[in-house]
Amino acid sequence: MGTTRNVRDAVESELSFDPLVDATEISVQNINGNVALNGAVPSYPQYLEAAAAAQRVSGVTEVHNHLEVVLPPGDYRDDAILITMANNALGADVTVPAGVEATARNGNIRLAGTVSFGSQRSAAASAVDGLIGVRNIKNDIEIASAAEPMEVTLLVQDALDRSSLIPDGSDIRVNSSGNAVTLTGHVRTWAEHDAAVNAAWMGSGVFDVRDELYITG
Repeated sequence: MGTTRNVRDAVESELSFDPLVDATEISVQNINGNVALNGAVPSYPQYLEAAAAAQRVSGVTEVHNHLEVVLPPGDYRDDAILITMANNALGADVTVPAGVEATARNGNIRLAGTVSFGSQRSAAASAVDGLIGVRNIKNDIEIASAAEPMEVTLLVQDALDRSSLIPDGSDIRVNSSGNAVTLTGHVRTWAEHDAAVNAAWMGSGVFDVRDELYITG
């Protein structure tokens, strides 16, 4: 997609098209594929979905989500109620290990605890992100594993090689420092980008994923 205006218009159209987003108060800025979303949405799921919608647009190489979640009056929950709701949701999710706990302040949830895999860390956030009253989530869950760094590198590289979303001949490379994985190289789309990052987080022993992938668009 050729021009700055074309990309911006396409993102605005995608936001309006997406039935899960109220785009009334969202403004879009674009500089050479770097898209910024400004304004407000009425729920945290819409905050997430707006960024996902922008990423689907051809020509978008990066999305900066500056949206504020402004809850409707009937959706506010006091801290004690939101904490109870969040911890009940974590406890009811079989993919979230015991020991993960939530606290809340003014609609901002903080997750803490220890898990073995990055996918469990993501599952905890997913378990609470749709609760009424949530304005933001800070995921401070730690990942603990005895896997060796070299083993981490091989496991993640093998996962990338198996992925149907990453084409043969991809130049994505995996480097490990301790148990932190750095991904470098090029991907064509956000779908490829997310497939690579998600595969890295699923590796046993991965404590952190540093995303240095370049999206060609």
